[in-house]
Amino acid sequence: MKILDLYILKKFLKTYVFAVLIIVAIIVVIDYTEKVDDFINKKAPTSAILFDYYLNFIPYWANYISPLMVFISTVFFTANLAARTEIIAILSTGVSFLRLMRPYLIGSTLVAIITFFMVAWIIPIANKTRITFERKYVKDTYYFSGRDVHIKIAPDVYSYMETYDNNSNVGYRFTLEKISDNQIKSKLLAERITWDSTRSKWTVHDYRIRTFLPDGKETLSYGTKIDTTINLSPKDFDSNYQLHETFTLPELNRYIDKLNSRGADGIEIYIVEKYIRFANPFSIIILTMIGLIVSARKSRGGVGFQIALGFMLAFVYIMFFMMSKGMAESGTMPPLLAVWLPNIIFGGIGVILYYTIPR
Repeated sequence: MKILDLYILKKFLKTYVFAVLIIVAIIVVIDYTEKVDDFINKKAPTSAILFDYYLNFIPYWANYISPLMVFISTVFFTANLAARTEIIAILSTGVSFLRLMRPYLIGSTLVAIITFFMVAWIIPIANKTRITFERKYVKDTYYFSGRDVHIKIAPDVYSYMETYDNNSNVGYRFTLEKISDNQIKSKLLAERITWDSTRSKWTVHDYRIRTFLPDGKETLSYGTKIDTTINLSPKDFDSNYQLHETFTLPELNRYIDKLNSRGADGIEIYIVEKYIRFANPFSIIILTMIGLIVSARKSRGGVGFQIALGFMLAFVYIMFFMMSKGMAESGTMPPLLAVWLPNIIFGGIGVILYYTIPR
């Protein structure tokens, strides 16, 4: 790596880290101001606030704003280079603009790789602790309010509960049906079902089991209590507040498979989350290249004009991303297309802008 590459790469990383630290510090102050009353009212321990919440809050937001900060940082320090005619001096030595892009590409790729590992494994683990803290000390106590709950727990097995108490982990008016070839093969009915946390099993109370035979007859058995292992757990009735952000990538894939096997609704939010984790690193590279292109030329409007232009483009990108994400989560657009569409469009914009740069 040449001196020029190291010079630009050093400025790129220093400006990016500084911008992230400043913005995250502002976000922490605002967040603390908003939540301090909750911390006091619910008697949150200081150690939990610092280590369980904010220690995990900071990397979450640092990663969340990373694409925007990479873009703004690139525009800021490149515009300053252009204002001091350093870009012109570099190009006048015979260095092509394509060659000038190399340190930017190296820096953005490095940030993109770190971002991918963060969103795939590290941040979800941190989010488990952070979101647990929020649910305990910030959010109101969660009570499962669903009624007449139908859940497909296996390809041919369907469960039903009239009500469920998530505090005692007890379900009432429970039914378990096995259906094959559009015919009911067996049906279990119980007054209630309770979760045994020590054995990780459900206990069915006051049950009746009807088994339908091929010859049209049926058998009936009943009892007061029986243990059963089914693909159902108390977590299925727990709060889903920011649940998609607590899964590592392997866990997210397993959860999506689980929802698919049940034929459950609302799966789009988890699929979108999965695709975003792959798309965000590429957005960092794309936005870095666009930031370089829009700020490399010396402008009569000065550095302020180029920085303002950078903010405007960043705002347009964020708005476009949020709109396409919302459409994907509502089911009006395929998740894969919705998540990658901003990158595709802004990648095309970057290519067009590249050919407008004076050589």
